[in-house]
Amino acid sequence: MLGPQGILSGFQEPPLSSLSPTLFTPQMLQALAPAPAMAPGAPSSSPSPILAVLLFSSLVLCPAQAIVVYTDREVYGAVGSRVTLHCSFWSSEWVSDDISFTWRYQPEGGRDAISIFHYAKGQPYIDEVGTFKERIQWVGDPRWKDGSIVIHNLDYSDNGTFTCDVKNPPDIVGKTSQVTLYVFEKVPTRYGVVLGAVIGGVLGVVLLLLLLFYLVRYCWLRRQAALQRRLSAMEKGKLHKPSKDSSKRGRQTPVLYAMLDHSRSTKAASEKKSKGLGESRKDKK
Repeated sequence: MLGPQGILSGFQEPPLSSLSPTLFTPQMLQALAPAPAMAPGAPSSSPSPILAVLLFSSLVLCPAQAIVVYTDREVYGAVGSRVTLHCSFWSSEWVSDDISFTWRYQPEGGRDAISIFHYAKGQPYIDEVGTFKERIQWVGDPRWKDGSIVIHNLDYSDNGTFTCDVKNPPDIVGKTSQVTLYVFEKVPTRYGVVLGAVIGGVLGVVLLLLLLFYLVRYCWLRRQAALQRRLSAMEKGKLHKPSKDSSKRGRQTPVLYAMLDHSRSTKAASEKKSKGLGESRKDKK
């Protein structure tokens, strides 16, 4: 039984000849070859249209689906910390039980890439001899098309390029993806992150000001509406008061006339009495 190192060293790329999407048999080539010259007067023959349609569909309509691997372009880490190397993929096939992930490492300034991690048959195989001995952790999940690993206890010697290669049989045609690791004593602040934070802060302040403006405006409009209702209520009250006074005056008018008539009648009676007394006095004299 091969150990992890033996499996890593024995893992080879499939030959390019086996990845050819379309193969033509001698019969197909013979059928596609130009027909020999015919004698004058002989009936002409042409290639079968069905064969032409099959050729067109095999070359144009049904190209081979290639697996696509995705990684970050650059990753930064501090000395002594850890970093996650993300790797995902897209495939036209369902995730196979024979899926495999392979990570290779090429040191900064180096020419050769070495295999540091391999996942196959549901088992991770980690390099226990090289530079990353006991520092690699498998955190991926093939069911979610994730082949990520974590490198612990970073060092300056870890600077370099890491390549992720995925095979999902029968979909094994495709390009690998690379991520470059930069190890610093202190992770530098990236200008993109700072710019994004500044823009986010400015947008947050603007949104807050807009919210306050609309809140103040809503309160002012509500207060104006309340004042308008009060004014309209007061105007309606003023209109109702004169009508009540006029009704009272209408009720008091007959009473006043009656009182005036009574005073006039009493005055006339007193005048008559005074005249009668005057005449009686004259008669006595």
